[in-house]
Amino acid sequence: MRKFFLFTLLCCFLLYAQTSRAQFTHADSLRGTNGPARSWWDALKYDLHVKFNLNDSTINGYNVIYYKALQKARTMQIDLQQPLMIDSIFLIAYIPLRYDKYEPEKIAMPKQRITEIKKDGNAYFVDLPANQIINSTNYLIVYYHGKPLIAKRPPWLPGGLIWKRDKNNNPWISVACQGQGASVWYPCKDHQADEPDSAEMHITCPDTLMCVGNGRFRGKINNGDGTATYDWAVVNPINNYCIIPYIGKYVNFSEVYKGEKGDLDMNYWVLPYNLEKAKKQFLDAPRMIKAFEHWFGPYPFYEDGYKLVDAPHLGMEHQSATAYGNGYKMGYAGQDLSGSGWGLKWDFIIVHESGHEWFANNITTKDIADMWVHEGFTAYSEVLFTEFYYGKEAALAYVSGVRKNIDNKSPIIGSYNVNDDPSERSTDMYYKGSNMLHNIRQIINDDEKFRNILRGLNKTFYHQTVTSKQIENYISKQSGIDFTKVFDQYLRTTMIPTLEYKVKGYTLSYHWINCVKGFNMPVKINFKKQQWIKPTEQWKTLNVYPEGETNFSVDNNFYVITKKLQ
Repeated sequence: MRKFFLFTLLCCFLLYAQTSRAQFTHADSLRGTNGPARSWWDALKYDLHVKFNLNDSTINGYNVIYYKALQKARTMQIDLQQPLMIDSIFLIAYIPLRYDKYEPEKIAMPKQRITEIKKDGNAYFVDLPANQIINSTNYLIVYYHGKPLIAKRPPWLPGGLIWKRDKNNNPWISVACQGQGASVWYPCKDHQADEPDSAEMHITCPDTLMCVGNGRFRGKINNGDGTATYDWAVVNPINNYCIIPYIGKYVNFSEVYKGEKGDLDMNYWVLPYNLEKAKKQFLDAPRMIKAFEHWFGPYPFYEDGYKLVDAPHLGMEHQSATAYGNGYKMGYAGQDLSGSGWGLKWDFIIVHESGHEWFANNITTKDIADMWVHEGFTAYSEVLFTEFYYGKEAALAYVSGVRKNIDNKSPIIGSYNVNDDPSERSTDMYYKGSNMLHNIRQIINDDEKFRNILRGLNKTFYHQTVTSKQIENYISKQSGIDFTKVFDQYLRTTMIPTLEYKVKGYTLSYHWINCVKGFNMPVKINFKKQQWIKPTEQWKTLNVYPEGETNFSVDNNFYVITKKLQ
């Protein structure tokens, strides 16, 4: 997820809007399409072995890609971004389904070296010796090396490796690759629609440093040459871009949270000079778990634990190993993005990035064009966290305050099958998405039902990849209200619905303009008293008794515009 530091990035987004990608390249299609060389196989597990060479900023190693054949096919697309290069690929076929119990170097089965490999930009098309047998479980060993792309301003695009030093001049290394893609540092099927069901990381680096990874620590091997290999593993499905190493001079402290599914191990890996600050700042972590388990249901990765890790960039939702770089300040690096004051009551990176464990890591969109599902819900998690601890008025002040960050220069949903990331052009998937969800909550007008919808989403789509339409349909079905036009309005256009109205005597006339055809969103208004109206594109009237005030306004919980006619 990309966080947007308001004062420094508004100009960047204006530039993005002016250079919006009207055309897409062949490379965009190769990256963004779940095409015939991808769709026939299901990634089961990545077993990643990588050595980080600090002296020349290179990496080398191999990825064991376990997969299941869904159809008969033989051409497989493997992604690895230049200037990294694949050295060789070996196939071992027809191993038993319990792939997690095997180690490729110890299996007494013949390796078949793949010689027919066609490179097309960052995609390698691997011709296997024969059509794969449907439902067979096989694996490739992909050896590679090179000097990977360097992230220029992590965690934003362009992403890549981060080679830095901490305040004590110790090496501090990580990766930030959302949008850029995990293939910037290891070979994989670089598409959100297919997550490996589990993953292992075996990271080699100087033995004077510590490597922290996703999931559980499984051990350290001293190699006797000044390096050590650190083994980490997750047993749950994981987004490609969330598989991340952190290499540095880390120290650890931990706690156990008594959550909805039992004991949750919470570990904090920080640089030594941040230890005392972290013990105070990270008190927001169990507070976050308490609030989000209330709203969203159990933390989705109890088996892999929860971690916050000091990172050489602002932050990112790396599953079970959240990157933290907020400077141990409240708000967003000390700023309140809402301007309400409530955003300074909690640490933005802890709350927002951890919210992604439910929306992005548990529920992941198949296509990056639908990333509002990640960012809109997670931006709204900031509102829900505020409400949980500070009340509804505080939450309203926060959600209405962030509306100033909405620019409406491009639709929230991008183009499908071409790796079109809408956040390159606008922040609207965050705070317009959040305000749309707040609108929907008002219309449902039952907070317990709304909370059950949020929890139901995380249960129904547990550890799944989804489309926006699936999420939209679920909300409409569970609420009993057809929100089709609301989703079309806020996700697929740049128009802010405008309630045009006029008051003559004690009669209010009103209708929607600047909206999609058939837009019929009800709103709560103040006109003598607080009440609901159901505007359409056609004029309607409302008569009131002659006593009392006739000043008109739409309730501030709704993200709309009002326009008074004389």
